[in-house]
Amino acid sequence: MINIRNIHKSYTNGQNNLHVLKGINLDIKEGEMISIMGPSGSGKSTLLNIFGILDNYDEGEYLLDGKKIQHLNERKAALLRNRMLGFVFQSFNLVSFKNAVENVALPLYYQKVPRRKRNKIAIEYLDRLGLKDWAHHLPSELSGGQKQRVAIARALITNPKVILADEPTGALDSVTSQEMMDLLTEINKTGITMIIVTHELDIARRTQKTIRIIDGMIQEIVVNEVGSQRSEVRSQIRSNVIASEAKQTKYEPDRNYESKKYEKVA
Repeated sequence: MINIRNIHKSYTNGQNNLHVLKGINLDIKEGEMISIMGPSGSGKSTLLNIFGILDNYDEGEYLLDGKKIQHLNERKAALLRNRMLGFVFQSFNLVSFKNAVENVALPLYYQKVPRRKRNKIAIEYLDRLGLKDWAHHLPSELSGGQKQRVAIARALITNPKVILADEPTGALDSVTSQEMMDLLTEINKTGITMIIVTHELDIARRTQKTIRIIDGMIQEIVVNEVGSQRSEVRSQIRSNVIASEAKQTKYEPDRNYESKKYEKVA
């Protein structure tokens, strides 16, 4: 699905040249779920931006589903992003004055899908993510976990082949973070390739492979034992919750959310 060879990327700031990516080679198969880890400034977000056709690279080759991605104009890049890719961000990136339905339907607006049809599809996705009753609420009326599920529904609505998630659990408490990973795992099982940038080791261990990047180079690729790691993480979280029930978190977890197995809309 994604093949990159000898990718280099530099940024110029005045007279200084910052070499961010230094010869990255990586193959990601269709349907894989991988994580990318590394310290701040290691190049992981830059690599994700290149995957997402949000930034160009200076040297090397990038193939997305067999198509060479290089020096595309903004119109062609936007069309390819809208058709092939879904994005999930730490800060949700929801439009504050649009309700959940309108936010989810937004990618279909750019595909010129009529309003009635795109809103109908958006409600179907919200229903599958347990948010039908919140469809007409603004982002300010939603919890952190609900906002992230709206963002995931928006990423899914165009039936992308790849989802790129940049710190998708970074603004969530530990319980809601694992609920998000449960959901992303179910989505991955439908065949969508999943690439997650994270600082959290317990999140990375929920993926099939972890790519560790340091100073713009891949240091190692770790194959994770996903099933056993998931059990360990869930057990640890339950212990932490019992031990500190009164602990305050930035966002309240979705107490009334009943997990549903994700089903892809035809």
